[in-house]
Amino acid sequence: MTSAVLTVGPAHTIRQVAQSMRTRHVGAAVVLDPDADGPGILTERDVLECVAAGQDPDTELAADHLTPEAVVATPDWDLDKAAAAMVAGGFRHLVVCDGPDVVGVLSVRDIVKAWSRDRAAAPA
Repeated sequence: MTSAVLTVGPAHTIRQVAQSMRTRHVGAAVVLDPDADGPGILTERDVLECVAAGQDPDTELAADHLTPEAVVATPDWDLDKAAAAMVAGGFRHLVVCDGPDVVGVLSVRDIVKAWSRDRAAAPA
């Protein structure tokens, strides 16, 4: 899990979010809206779909392209449960919350790295 989470507001433009994602080398931003029931998530796929649809990334807002009420894990989820949720939901990033606080984002890459380390460390 990445604990240094990129968070943005719903009024950020798609370009602003994309630039922040590029700068931070992440594929997703957690969108925090005080009027929403929980965190949303905006991914590189959402940015791509916006641009591919001919929409203007300088005027389109994160609020209009995010996945609202993202699937949220808790810190006690194991990797198998997280991976199963990702496969079932067809997404690659999982927001991790401890109560109301966003504490991380878990990506498919994080899971693959962890499983690869576990297998490399396992006795032959």
